[in-house]
Amino acid sequence: MPKCTTSSPGSDRAGDAARPGIAPTRRGLATLGAGLAVSFLTGCSDDRKWHSIDVSNSSPPLAFTLTRARDGKTVTAADYRGHIAMLYFGYTFCPDVCPTTLANVVTILDKIGPAGSGIRLLFVTVDPNRDTPAVLAKYVHNFSPQFDGLRGTPDQLAAVARRYRVVYSVTPATKEHPYEVTHGSATYVFDGTGAARLLVPSLANANPDIAGTAADLKRLATEHSDSGLFSRLRRMV
Repeated sequence: MPKCTTSSPGSDRAGDAARPGIAPTRRGLATLGAGLAVSFLTGCSDDRKWHSIDVSNSSPPLAFTLTRARDGKTVTAADYRGHIAMLYFGYTFCPDVCPTTLANVVTILDKIGPAGSGIRLLFVTVDPNRDTPAVLAKYVHNFSPQFDGLRGTPDQLAAVARRYRVVYSVTPATKEHPYEVTHGSATYVFDGTGAARLLVPSLANANPDIAGTAADLKRLATEHSDSGLFSRLRRMV
């Protein structure tokens, strides 16, 4: 459980607002509220362990330039600022790992409920030759409107995959071998500022940690919500 300590805001105005017989001013109340927010947010330490892998100090922030399938818009990480972003690499013709992963993310979002409304899964196709915008947009939307399919040129795709150390390959069909695609199955999670926070191991294995991943994502969503409240209180001062 989180361990919290609170202290007095240390403001004479805030102190006056709490004394009997002295009418608090609007600015005094705002200062008191902001001071309490500072005390709460900076005085709380959360020693809970993450269920997923903490990559806060080892992975780069979210950065990419790709095309969003549903509207053809060129998007970057800035378009998802303020959202908890899940970055996953796959392809629509994938027979098992990709659909199982996306279905499990849907289950996770259902477990989180309204607190997960700001979560976005960014499905980056490693097979853009077959995953046309129309095919990709329909595929991800069939799972959830909170999923966005993203495509890129070979250079754009290689750049974002290299940034997050994701290995993939596409081998065209020959007389001896069928068309073959391979890719990593982990999912990166970024907070509302775009900072890398977690690496979720494969959600398509025999026993994916659905409950643990849901708890982690809800915790990140709550952190982002709390920081937004803090910013609003500061603007009141």
